[in-house]
Amino acid sequence: MLFGLLGVVVFSATLPMTRLAVVDLHPLFIGIGRACVAGAAALVLLALRRPAWPTRRQWRLLLDTSIGVVIGFPVFSSLAMKDLPATHGAIITGLLPLATAAAAVLLARERPSAAFWLCSLAGAGLVIAYAVSEGGGLTWGDSSLLLAVALGAFGYARGGVLSREIDGDLVISWALVLTLPLTMAVTLWSLWSGWAFRVPPAEVHTVSWLGFLYVSLFSMWIGFFFWYRGLAAGGVARVGQLQLLQPFLTVMIAALMLSETLDWKTIGFAAAVVGTVAIGRRTRVAAPAS
Repeated sequence: MLFGLLGVVVFSATLPMTRLAVVDLHPLFIGIGRACVAGAAALVLLALRRPAWPTRRQWRLLLDTSIGVVIGFPVFSSLAMKDLPATHGAIITGLLPLATAAAAVLLARERPSAAFWLCSLAGAGLVIAYAVSEGGGLTWGDSSLLLAVALGAFGYARGGVLSREIDGDLVISWALVLTLPLTMAVTLWSLWSGWAFRVPPAEVHTVSWLGFLYVSLFSMWIGFFFWYRGLAAGGVARVGQLQLLQPFLTVMIAALMLSETLDWKTIGFAAAVVGTVAIGRRTRVAAPAS
């Protein structure tokens, strides 16, 4: 649970940092470029550690992980942050724990108890209630984030299965290196053509580059060291419950960094969600079928 929590803290700053980056950088460049930068760092790590090559089955799991967390979630969440505040995006991505639990049932063969599902539904219900209380209907940005959630949950579940067999830092590193030829080609072309920038390159603010570097190295790579280790030790469904905290941590970070609104209603919802996580971690989750 502690490793999972550390991963959630790292991920909680992703939307605010992306929001900073999209001021001057194209969201598709951010989505692909962050995977390129992280992939280059991962290649160095693998060269230093020289781990055994993945098996054919493990390559299939790595491909699924890449589709979800290397390409899918980064691209669609970056597109959404072009138009949405980080606080709003945090509420939509709050559905990720329930999606992760569902993916665990379908893909990782975990069998949460009825009590676990009740806690998951209660937490997701709180997140939805918060979003509804903020007003406004679903926009294209919301739809993009929902697709990011679905793909992210798929990647979390597949990577969680593989992290039972190899270290979490190797799981994300292999996944990043697997897609590196594609992400590097797109990144270099976008920089060369100027397509990566929303303003003239010389006018890109330092804070936009810092946001890009954070989502590249921390959100895309280092955070998974903690996250996949937590999933392997505590189970994809149960540790995935900790993500219920993420929207509220994101709201607080956005309030500090971007001066977005933080009020007592948000704090109250955060306290209620923490309660569902505390109960959910005590519920029974059956081991994967052999």
